Amino acid sequence: MSALFEELDYSPTPIGAISLRRRHILALKTDVFEILLGEEHLMSSLFTASEVALADMGLAALSGGDLDVLVGGLGLGYTAQAALAHKAVAGLTVVDLLEPVIRWHREGLVPMKTELADDPRCRLVQGDFFALAASDAGFDADRPARQYDAILIDIDHTPDRLLHGGSQGFYTPDGLRALKRFVKPGGVVGLWSDEAPDEAITGLLGEAFEEAWAEPVVFANPLQDGREVTQAVYLGRKG
Repeated sequence: MSALFEELDYSPTPIGAISLRRRHILALKTDVFEILLGEEHLMSSLFTASEVALADMGLAALSGGDLDVLVGGLGLGYTAQAALAHKAVAGLTVVDLLEPVIRWHREGLVPMKTELADDPRCRLVQGDFFALAASDAGFDADRPARQYDAILIDIDHTPDRLLHGGSQGFYTPDGLRALKRFVKPGGVVGLWSDEAPDEAITGLLGEAFEEAWAEPVVFANPLQDGREVTQAVYLGRKG
């Protein structure tokens, strides 16, 4: 492989082939890691501000310590890494549908190497987040109906732009109320979106949670002469 491009892994999955690749961008003098599902870009190490903000904003909405946090969607790991940077987090469970993504972290193929896999507070679990959210037992087979202080979700591009059909029915009042069963009183659910805040999505969260709000995340795109990009973090709090 050229020093400018390297495919680090390519694996078939139930929802299509997934690949991890590294590109060197000469204009920025940096390596960029990307995850693709088929030809669709899922994540880039060049744009991580909103993934980090999902953890920071979600945890900022909580008080106290010994927080038990669940992240839906692993990717390159920036939301999980940001959550673990909070000393108040005692335990973190990360659920991802795709075995290769978890393997990349265990083998150190991602930019943060094996940081998440090596952290004793962090547990990487292969599973269908949306199916578990709709189930009676929830996310921990050893502790059915286990509740979390925060559940942070970074899977679909937006509630209207789904990664695959597995999340059908989740972005509804009933789907969110089902998830709410696994949130502690006073806890929060955070939802990442690739687009700017949308009042309709905030309203949807408000139908399921006692409090709901959206936070814009604005950052510069270095590939477009610093043009600002606005994405969103949506938060809902259980009463």
